[in-house]
Formats: sequence, structure tokens, C-alpha cells
Amino acid sequence: MPLIETTSIISPYWLPNGHFQSIYPALFRKVKGVNYQRERIVTPDEDFLDLDWSYAENRKSGKLVILSHGLEGNSTRQYILGMVKLLNQHGFDCLAWNFRGCGGEMNKTARFYHSGATEDLELVVQRALEEDYGQIHLIGFSLGGNLTLKYLGESGVNLNSRIKNALVFSVPMDLRACSLSIIQPENKVYMHRFLNTLKPKVNAKAAFFPDRININDQKLVLTLYDFDHIFTAPLHGFNGADHYYEQCSSKFFIKDIAIPTMIINAKNDPIVPFSSLPLEELKAHAQVCLVATLDGGHCGFRPARLKNGVYWSEEQALEFLS
Repeated sequence: MPLIETTSIISPYWLPNGHFQSIYPALFRKVKGVNYQRERIVTPDEDFLDLDWSYAENRKSGKLVILSHGLEGNSTRQYILGMVKLLNQHGFDCLAWNFRGCGGEMNKTARFYHSGATEDLELVVQRALEEDYGQIHLIGFSLGGNLTLKYLGESGVNLNSRIKNALVFSVPMDLRACSLSIIQPENKVYMHRFLNTLKPKVNAKAAFFPDRININDQKLVLTLYDFDHIFTAPLHGFNGADHYYEQCSSKFFIKDIAIPTMIINAKNDPIVPFSSLPLEELKAHAQVCLVATLDGGHCGFRPARLKNGVYWSEEQALEFLS
């Protein structure tokens, strides 16, 4: 589909660049009024996933949205809560699931989650299909967006017909390019924020799986690339960071996506370089549309005119799903 480039400015003047537009919502936005009902499902490897359900008007609506969060996020991140709240108000039930180790309790196995762990998303989808929903939609943010696109590409024409469409935001479709981008001096604030939560998880895991995780390797981790090379890749069966990125980057899977899918990325996203997106492949795709905004940052998209606390990304989601 043609690349859609928006020319209007989304953000207020007092958030003048991609860094401010990314950081402000993460630190200062507060969404209230979402009530989750948690369900825990068991995985084939005897681990678990925590699923948080939120219903439109406290009852099943016939339409469900499955939401996948970003790196070191969870179902209580403000970009998730804001989306759930608006969709609930307009008749959509929501299922915000937590990746392994992200739901408030450490998972049981040596593995964590990663950018290509579509087997877990498949379990969540299968659980949703057990319910009486005629329409199921997928929404993903950042890492969760990459996961969603990879899942759709892997499923191809075999995707269940009740899954109607998908929408993803701020997607690192080229994981290696994004990992190298976040090393840059101007982006280290994001990298250190991620590492500050990832490293304690590795410490906790090492106590239970000393044969799989060497705690002394922590001193070798200076960047997110190092973390993926030393921990993420070997724990999940990859031969180093580059192999992990090559096997899990969604840009290698989009050609087989068979349902209407929209990707929204800001050109000033400090974490995902716009040049890393597979623009030519997207332009030639019959089902996938890329919307490129001038601003919005990474999973930010706070509008200059804030109506009822709703962000621009949430308005776009409601329009797309409706």
C-alpha cells in the first residue's frame, strides 16, 4: 500500500522533539478507570502467562482487542491503559497480556521473553478464541508491535478468520539497527532505563539456574546489544545477538501478512530510526500500510489538544478498528 506521510504536527509546542515526546507520557501521564480481571494460563513448558481482561461496560461485547506491550513494559503502562480505556468506552473488550516475567512475578523457567517469542502470543490468541468473540483485533507497541507483525507473517493465510486486523505503533522492525541506535549518546537514557530493570531479573534467574546463567557475565554488559548477545540470545536458542536479530526482526516476515495491518511510526522516534523501516517492501504490500508521522516520539503521540485525556494514537486506533 502507499506510504501515508502525515504533514500536520501532533505534539504540543512544549514537547519540542522526539525525546520529550517519548519521555513525558511515560513519566507524567496517569490513566485511571481501567479495571482488570487477571487470569493465569499455563504454557507447554510449565511456565505461565498473566492475562488482564477489561470488559466494555463490564460485559462481553463480541469484539476483543489483544494488546502486546513493549520492552520491560506490562499491562499497566500508560499507553496500554489509555488504549484499553478508550476502547472499552466504545464497545471493545480488551485483553492486555504480560510477557514472561513482566506481570509482577518472575516466571518459572530459565527463559524470559524476547522480540520474536510468537509462541506465547499464539497461546494468548488461542485462549481468546475459546471465548465467543466474532471479531478479534491485535494491537502492539514497540517490541510488542514487532512480535505482532512477526506472528501475522508466520501465520500467513492460516491465521484464524476471526482475527480481522492489526495495528502497531513505534515498531523496531529491524532489531539490529535499533539496538545499535540506542547505543548512541543521545539515546543512552533509554538504554540504561531498560538495563536497570533487565539486570535484576538476570540476577534473580541466576540464583535458580546457575548452570544456565553466569552472574559474573553481568560486568560485560554495557549496552543493550551486550545484554542480547550474552543473555537473551543463548537463553532462547540463538547464536548471539546478530542471529537473534536476524531471526526475529519483523521486516523479514511482513511479506506473508494476509490481513489488513497498519504500522504507525514517527519520523522523530529516537529509538527506531525511520531509515531502518523496510519502506519499499511496505509500499508494495497489498495488506500492510505504513503511516509516518512527523512527530510523536516513541510510543508517545500526546496531542497538542488533549480531549478527555485521549492521545492521538488512541484516536487512530479507534478509527482503524471501527
